[in-house]
Amino acid sequence: MKNVDAVESPSLLIYPDRVDENIQRMAGIIRDSSRLRPHAKTHKLAEVATRQMSAGIKKFKCATIAEAEMLGRADAPDVLLAYQPVGPNTRRFVNLVRAFPQTAFSCLLDNLYIARELSTVAVQSATPLNVLLDLDCGQHRTGIAPGPDAVALYQELCRLPGLRPVGLHAYDGHINHSDFGERNHACETAFSPIAMMREQLKALGLPARSIVCGGTPTFPIHAQRPDVECSPGTCVLWDYSYSSRLSDLDFLHAALVLTRIVSKPSSRRLCLDLGHKGIASENPHPRVHFLNGPTLRAVSHSEEHLVVETDSESDLKVGRLSLWCSVAYLPDSGALLRGGCH
Repeated sequence: MKNVDAVESPSLLIYPDRVDENIQRMAGIIRDSSRLRPHAKTHKLAEVATRQMSAGIKKFKCATIAEAEMLGRADAPDVLLAYQPVGPNTRRFVNLVRAFPQTAFSCLLDNLYIARELSTVAVQSATPLNVLLDLDCGQHRTGIAPGPDAVALYQELCRLPGLRPVGLHAYDGHINHSDFGERNHACETAFSPIAMMREQLKALGLPARSIVCGGTPTFPIHAQRPDVECSPGTCVLWDYSYSSRLSDLDFLHAALVLTRIVSKPSSRRLCLDLGHKGIASENPHPRVHFLNGPTLRAVSHSEEHLVVETDSESDLKVGRLSLWCSVAYLPDSGALLRGGCH
C-alpha cells in the first residue's frame, strides 16, 4: 500500500482485484450462477454486491434488515432475509418490500404464531410476502426439525393469506470439519432429512421450489446438488481461520485490517488500536493473524485496545509501524463496515 501514512487505523482494507478473483472461483465451483445466493453478512458492502451482480449473480442472502436495505439500494434482483422478523421488524420487513419493488424479497419462518402475525401485516398492507421454512439441521439455533411437525407447519403457511411459501432453508454452520471426508459425511447426514421433506411436500402438492442451504465450509458439497441454492459468504473476502483449516477451498485473502502501535508498556509488550470496536470479541484468541508480526500474541483485549507480547525484546516504535493482520474469524467480525472498523 503506497499511502499507508494517510490511512487512519484501525481500518479494513479491501483489495478489489482479489474480490473479483474470489467471485470467479466461487462461480467455478458451482458452475451455475443461478444457484448461487452468496451471504452479504461477510462484507455488508454494496460495492461487493455490485461486483457479484456483474459476474452474473442475481440472488443474495443477508442477516439483517439493514443489510437487506443495502442490497435493495444496490438493485439486487432477489434477496433472502435469513431471519424470522419479530416485533417491530415484522412491519419493517413489509415496508422494505414496498420500498424496493424491483427486488424480490423473502424471509424465514419457523413459528406459527409469528407466521400469523406476518400474515396479518401482509394482508393489512396488501403486500404478499415470500417466505421459506427454516429447518434445524443440527445447529440447534433456529428453525424447526425436519419431520411431521415441519410438514404440518408448512401446510399452515400455505393456508395463511398474504404468505407465499416458496421453499426450505437450512444453515449447517456447525459443519466445518477440517477433514473433507468428515465434513462431507456430516453434511450428507444433515441434508438427507431435508431432501426427504421436500419430496413429502411435493407429494402433497405443496409449492417448495427452493432449498437454500449451507455456508462456506459445505459449499463445495452442496454445489454438487443440481436442485439447491448455495449460500457461501466468507469466501468472497476469505479469512485466516478458514484458510488454515479448510485446505480443500482455494480462495485469496481479499481483506486486511490495518492497526498501529499506540503505546509500549515494556520492551516486550505493545498496545494496538484494535479493540472490540475493530475486531469482534466472541471468538477465542487468536482473533487476528499478524502478517508482519507472526510472533505477536494477544494477552488482553478491551473496547479500544489489543495488548500483545513478543518472546524477545522488540524495537518496534509507537506510532511508527503499521501492522497488517488477516482477520482470523471474519464471518462473525463486527469490523466489516465501509470506511474502516467499528
